[in-house]
This record gives sequence, structure tokens and C-alpha cells, in this order.
Amino acid sequence: MATSVHRPTAPLDATPPELIRPGAATALLDAYHPAGDRFLATPHRTLLGSGTAAELPHTARPLTERVGDLLDARRRAGDPDPVLMGALPFSPDAPPALAVPRDVRWAPPLRSDPLVSLPVPHTEDPAGWQLREVPAAHEYAALVAAAVARMRAGEFDKVVLARTLELTAPHAPDLSAMLRRLARRDPAGYTFAVPSGPGRTLVGASPELLVSRTAATLTANPLAGSAPRSTDLAEDVRRAAALLESPKDLHEHAVVVDAVRTALAPFCHTLDVPERPTLVRTAAMWHLSTTVTGTLARPATTTALDLALALHPTPAVCGTPTAVARAVIAESEPFDRGAYAGMVGWQNADGDGEWVVTLRCAEAEGTVLRLFAGAGVVAASSPEAETAETDAKFRTFLNAVGATL
Repeated sequence: MATSVHRPTAPLDATPPELIRPGAATALLDAYHPAGDRFLATPHRTLLGSGTAAELPHTARPLTERVGDLLDARRRAGDPDPVLMGALPFSPDAPPALAVPRDVRWAPPLRSDPLVSLPVPHTEDPAGWQLREVPAAHEYAALVAAAVARMRAGEFDKVVLARTLELTAPHAPDLSAMLRRLARRDPAGYTFAVPSGPGRTLVGASPELLVSRTAATLTANPLAGSAPRSTDLAEDVRRAAALLESPKDLHEHAVVVDAVRTALAPFCHTLDVPERPTLVRTAAMWHLSTTVTGTLARPATTTALDLALALHPTPAVCGTPTAVARAVIAESEPFDRGAYAGMVGWQNADGDGEWVVTLRCAEAEGTVLRLFAGAGVVAASSPEAETAETDAKFRTFLNAVGATL
């Protein structure tokens, strides 16, 4: 059966006026069902994939070759515009969760839909959640302190250490309602819900674009250096201003931007990297942000996924040097990251697509939600501050499920 794809022809960075239809994006959001659907909302468009026409096999062949072959096979089967959707894990050796949906519907971005401001009532009972920290806050602080000591001794420059919260409910959570609350809380961000493995669903609202490609144009938006938001306006502004002047956070951000520049430069005819970062805000956090744009030297042979794999993992989710940081993560974190700090997104057969860093997310399996949050640790880091940063990042998802830390 051929995939039915209704795809706008607009570039990734624009929504034509004729496509701005009140209710179009929220209709896809409301139509999402965890059993078989894949949902992704970006600042540029909204996608809902239903059913599965073909799954990407997990073999030893290079990932980009398998993706290209799968999309070409779908075209030969009569699908004029096949689209791949799904998630890739943090570990390059773990199996991907990518597939071509049977049907893909497209709409303008959620941020352009006035109906996204309507509230979604909480359906979960906050008192019903049982919460377990892995590791506990004091254990995480000790891991940060140990990493800082090793960095000051010259072993490595940066590592991103994460924590999880395991939330268990008396019944399976309402993932559709959870997704709607996440999307309405940050409609200008990247909201997603995709299968991540047998019986598992990855749900989240990431602030960070890894990379997008439209024809010969690429865009990357690395984020590194963060500060929690405040409900007090004056304090919130003070925190934002302090973040823009923080030597520790500016250094952390510069390391990530340099890595992005180094990874993308070989693919580009031109590459524009601003000298100083700006600020991006979510409902819970301020982030230092740099928008990198470029023109591809060989657009006919360079896909969005090629670019994403060249970038992943950036120092923003792993550390530097990469190999050392990966080893420190493996020996420090008492859990498997799975899809956390990987990427989620879409790509079509022409190579256009968007790939998002999988942050502010949870993996749902039965009655359990596993939430993830990390912090970039450098030699100037404070264990207490990094622990508080993970607490703040957890709030994005805790607010969506009616739970507190």
C-alpha cells in the first residue's frame, strides 16, 4: 500500500501565508494516538505519521545507506514522497527506531495556530505517582565532583552527566494528553512522540535543533550553558543577563559551537557562525544559543541525516574529547541512556529533513515513565549548581504529568 503524503513545498524556515490555517496544527496534535502514530512539531511545521509502511532494518550496513535504500524502495513501490520518521539512540551501536509511516499528514507550525493556547486538563492523579531518583541527588552531586576533580587534573575538558527519574503510576499514563500539554507549554519548540522500541514510546519537548537541511541550505542551533527560569520577572531577567556574561557558560558554549563548526565545515561551500551567542528560553530554562547556517558544497549527495550523524554526539550532550567523555558517562551513569541525548526527526527521499537533539524527554513503558535530564560539567562547575540544573530541566516533564520532585 502506497504511503499517502501531503507535504507542503515551503522551505524549513518559512510557512507560506496560505498554509496558516487556525486549527490545522492542533488537529494533528489532537489526533495523535500512541498505538502506531509518530508525531513531531517543530517551529516550521507539524507532522503526524500513522501506521507503518516499512521499518528500517538494524544491520551492519551504514545507517545512511539503509535509510536511502528504504526510501528508494518505497518510491519504487509507488509512494511518490516517502518520509522517514523516528528516533536514533545515544549509542551508535544501539538499534534505531526509524520507519516510513503508512500515511503522513503535514500542517503549519503549532506556534502559528491560535488554538494551541487552549489549556489541556490534567487527567493523571498527581498523588498516584511513585518517584525514584537514579541516581539520588546527593549521589549525582558526588559524580559531578569526581568529574570536576579529573578535569582539573587534566584528564578531559567536559562531560555531560545525566540523571533519571522513574515515575510509576497505578495505571498506564495518558500519553496523548501528556503530549498535548508539552506542546502547549512550549509551542515554538520541538515536541515529539515516537515509538522507541517494543512496547516503548519516547515523548518530549526539546529546545535544540541538531540540524536541518532544505536543498542546499543547512541550519544548526547548538545550545549549551543554561540557567533556570524564575516566576519573578525581575529575577528572571537578572538570570538571563547573568547567563550572557557567565565565563563558565560562555566557555562551555564556545566548545560546542567550535565542534559544530568543525563537523559541518567539510560539507559546506559557505558556513556562517556568529561570534557571540544569544538567548533562547523555554518555559523552564534559559539557554545560550547560536544559529549556524551554511550552503552545502554537494547537496545531491549530502542528506540531513549525513549532517546529523557528523554532528552527533555534540559536546552539548556528551563532552570533549568525545571518546573520553563517552567512557566517563558509561562508568558514571547507573542506567542506559537509550534514546535520551540521541536524535529524533524526519527525512524525505530528497534528503531534506530536521533532526532534533532528544532532550526534556521521557520513555514510557507500561505504567512507568523514565525521565532524563543532564548538565554540562566543566572544571569550573559546582556540584550543587549542576544538580539544581537537572532539577530545573526535569520540571518541563513533571509539569506535564502533574508530579513534583
